[in-house]
Amino acid sequence: MAFSLKSIVGAFSRGNKGGSVIGIDIGTSSIKVVQLRLAKGAAVLETYGEIALGPYAKISIGKAVKLPPEKIAEAVNDVIREASVTAKNSGISIPFSSSLITVLDLPKVSNEQLKQIVPIEARKYIPIPVSEVALDWFVIPKDDSIKGPFDDTTKDKIPLQGKGQEVLLVAIHKDIVHSYQQIANACNITPGFFEIEIFSAIRSSIGSGLAPLLFVDIGASTTKIYVVERGVVRLTHLLTMGGQQMTETLARSMSWDFEKAERVKRERGLLDSKSYSLEENQHIKEALLFTITRIFSEINRVLVTFSQRHNKNVAHVYLSGGGASLPGLADMAKTALSSDVTIADPFGKTEAPAFMAGVLHGIGPGFAVAIGLAMRVLHGE
Repeated sequence: MAFSLKSIVGAFSRGNKGGSVIGIDIGTSSIKVVQLRLAKGAAVLETYGEIALGPYAKISIGKAVKLPPEKIAEAVNDVIREASVTAKNSGISIPFSSSLITVLDLPKVSNEQLKQIVPIEARKYIPIPVSEVALDWFVIPKDDSIKGPFDDTTKDKIPLQGKGQEVLLVAIHKDIVHSYQQIANACNITPGFFEIEIFSAIRSSIGSGLAPLLFVDIGASTTKIYVVERGVVRLTHLLTMGGQQMTETLARSMSWDFEKAERVKRERGLLDSKSYSLEENQHIKEALLFTITRIFSEINRVLVTFSQRHNKNVAHVYLSGGGASLPGLADMAKTALSSDVTIADPFGKTEAPAFMAGVLHGIGPGFAVAIGLAMRVLHGE
């Protein structure tokens, strides 16, 4: 499959003519799918589904797992069947951990010269031969009036200004793309593109704007932190902690097995429950906060680092991923973080039956990538 920056970060201008489309988010602990169709310019939700990957490795639901392509394909087929997915036209996410996203500071030269310079500069960041990666780049506009990659601006239209220029470099190992193509083939689906998960999540969770934003994806085993400005990822930070660590700490603190701790975490989170005593409620909250406060501490550190490095403040923090659905997290985040906070609501960008609004709002943060992929297919080539 061809790989280009347009297929990683760009938004296509023509609508999908094939009817319903699906977004497939292959995570470390679960797979999520969303099927949408375009009706009168709106993205209509037709179906969605999620399946845990733990049982495919004979471990608990909620735990991160690394499965071979054939097992992943089996899980994708299962969730497609259980969710009654009918579409074949799809977009599939690539994990951030399987990619490289960085900003290069390069001299002001023409695009033809950049084609020669970028692969050479990329060798400084890629520990394997450049020939083994799918590589592309995008010149970051300096003028706020110039559109970013999400606004369908092409490279050739971007003027070079000042003494130098910044270039967004994106790379994915070709073996990763090949393995995901194998999964798609085994599931009899047609991926119109593969997209690094952060760009899908941004599309479904935040609007366009010039001010820098902080986007946090709290997954099962990792938390990804990105500073995004005009659709360009300016800074990335990866934490090796997430929802699984919350559950493990809770299980140890309360002498529960992982399954019970995972269930309690999802059902009540940081909120008190009448099913437990005052002391038990406090122990549950403290156990969960052990991981959450460490994550929020890193988020604040990234906010400060970006502000000092670029002499500008982040305007807003968006929380997404399955961990952002933790009950009570929103209120805690608004107190702990040095910025305005919003829990991502990607289903809010779709049309769905009103009676489902509460459920979709609650699970929405975990479906940010899948919805972003499907939205992209609707407007794809």
